[in-house]
Amino acid sequence: MFPEDRVLVAYLPDPADFEIIRDEGWYRIPESHAPKGLHAEYYAFYFGRRFGEDKWAIHYYARQQGFELLTRRDLLPEQADHPRAAERYYKVSLGPLQKVKQPIISLRWRRITFMHTTWDRFLDAREINDLFVEGGEYVDRLYATLKEGGYQPELNFDIREPDPDYKIIMTIPCHSGEVAVDEDQLRSEKFSPEELADAIKSEVERRGGQV
Repeated sequence: MFPEDRVLVAYLPDPADFEIIRDEGWYRIPESHAPKGLHAEYYAFYFGRRFGEDKWAIHYYARQQGFELLTRRDLLPEQADHPRAAERYYKVSLGPLQKVKQPIISLRWRRITFMHTTWDRFLDAREINDLFVEGGEYVDRLYATLKEGGYQPELNFDIREPDPDYKIIMTIPCHSGEVAVDEDQLRSEKFSPEELADAIKSEVERRGGQV
């Protein structure tokens, strides 16, 4: 295990998928939806709403031990008549399932399919936002400053609109709207992370405080 080892976080909507991981030691990904980072050293699993009290959190991970491309019919022969039986899937072989020391939770519901992170971040994470690596040092400092001030920023939201799609780097839901930071604001380099954090805090309080 090295700090720079890659971890791929995968969303599990159905407990039946987790039973395969737990009992048979493999996980499937449709070839048509395979993410970058398929070769990650570790896979971790984010549970969906059907997992009851364990939902919206990461509880388990396993080391990746290789993968192969098979049809769904090959993977699940008992479902040979399934509409997607002929489609191809990556069968990712996994080592023994490990439980995280403390569940990595999502403070608010959010849609996650796959997420990339590193082993050092994964070990230290207490919530999903702690896993993001895309923002760079500036976003890390801004996020840490807000967290230390008692705020709960959410990272990396894709906003889909007709012209064009864009990404919200950080947002804090408030009682009256939300305070958001987009890529243009970060590129301007007008403020240090600490100065921008102070401006965000003032705006959050102006809008009635965080939700």
